[in-house]
Amino acid sequence: MGERRRGKTSRDDKNEGALDKAKGRVKEASGALTGDKDQKAEGRADQRSGTMKEKKGKIKDVFK
Repeated sequence: MGERRRGKTSRDDKNEGALDKAKGRVKEASGALTGDKDQKAEGRADQRSGTMKEKKGKIKDVFK
């Protein structure tokens, strides 16, 4: 019968955010070691994106 479409859960958002933050730290460190300012900046942006995804997951928990 009717399948319900399910969006991302709060846990999905938190996990995705943590993964983005980890990838961002690796990129930032790599950029720092190689002197690549663009890669370092991209790593910082990934970390900020991950933080926002984690916060989104926490907000979803509040409204459960």
